[in-house]
Amino acid sequence: MQPDQIAETYNKIAEHWDSPDFNYDNGISQHQRALGLAPQAGAALDAGCGASGRIIELLLAKGYDVEGVDISVEMLRRARRRHPGVVFHEANICTWELPRQYAVISAWDSIWHVPLAQQLPLIKKLCNHLVPGGVLIFTTGGVEQADEITPDCFGQPLYHAAPGIPSLVQALGEAGCRCAHLEYDQYPENHVYLVAQRLEHTP
Repeated sequence: MQPDQIAETYNKIAEHWDSPDFNYDNGISQHQRALGLAPQAGAALDAGCGASGRIIELLLAKGYDVEGVDISVEMLRRARRRHPGVVFHEANICTWELPRQYAVISAWDSIWHVPLAQQLPLIKKLCNHLVPGGVLIFTTGGVEQADEITPDCFGQPLYHAAPGIPSLVQALGEAGCRCAHLEYDQYPENHVYLVAQRLEHTP
C-alpha cells in the first residue's frame, strides 16, 4: 500500500481517534518510561501524530517544544483544532526533511504503516535527528522475520509491516543508538514498543 493510500484510509477513519470512546491512556505509561531516560528540555516530535493529541499533551506538560507530523489531512485538521498553538507538518515522514534535532521523538503505532523496505532507513533517519542522550519511542510487530499484512480497520484496509526484532535492534546500533527498552506490552497481541537512546559519543 502506497503512502497516499495510507493517508486516504486515515482520512476516512480519523474520527475514531477524536472520539470520547477512544482510549486516551493508550501508550501513555510507555511514554512516561521513555521520558524518564530523555533530556528534560528541548524539542519533541510526534511522528504520525494523528488526531487524539494525548502524546502531544504529555510532551507539552513535560515542558518540551512540541511539533507533530502526519500524512493524513483529516488527522491534522483535528489535531490543529485540539492544539492550535502546536506546529504541525503535513508530510511523508520518509521523504520529509526533519527541521532540527530532538530530545524526544515518538512514533507510536505509525512506523508500521511505512512500506517495509523503507522502515529500517526511516528508523536510522529518526535516530540521526536525536540530540545526544535523546530518545526515540516507537512500536512494531513482535515478529522475528520481516512480515507485512493488510487487515481491516474500521471497515478500511490498512497496511502494516514489521522488519523483525533482530533487524530493528541491529539498525538502532548502526545508527548510534542503544536499545534501552523493549517490551511486548499488549499480551497476547504481538505488539512491541522500543525505546532507543542516542549515545553521547557515536563512532
